[in-house]
Amino acid sequence: MAEKEVILTQEGLKKLEEELEHLKSVKRREVAERIKVAIGYGDISENSEYEDAKNEQAFVEGRIITLEKMLRNARIINNDEVDTDAVNVGSIVILKDLEFGDIVEYSIVGTAESDPFQNKISNESPVGKAILGKRKGAIVDVSVPAGVIQYEIIDIKK
Repeated sequence: MAEKEVILTQEGLKKLEEELEHLKSVKRREVAERIKVAIGYGDISENSEYEDAKNEQAFVEGRIITLEKMLRNARIINNDEVDTDAVNVGSIVILKDLEFGDIVEYSIVGTAESDPFQNKISNESPVGKAILGKRKGAIVDVSVPAGVIQYEIIDIKK
């Protein structure tokens, strides 16, 4: 089965590479030290510190594998490739909620770097899917659990 392509901006690539480096160089050593200390407490069959450290080790190793796989399958979107005529991954889009008049600005990113709290939405999210390929001035319908929200695309930037 083919592995899924991971779309990243330069900023997203840098963050994933930094996280991977931190996990490999710092976190692995910290967890290994915790395991070593926990073993020093004696009987590991009833040692909660040992169990916690082993669980953390499993999480860290799993995350390392995930990050390496993501980076292996990454397609980097360069700022030069971002077209301001139509919404695409890498675009910054200003939308107006036609019901309430609210104006929101979103960066369209791949799923690996989406962060709604920083207004970075995935190209696979309901809003992201609805506006991809659309042009400035277009009105789009976004299906959400509460119904349908209509947005007008006010501007598209890099």
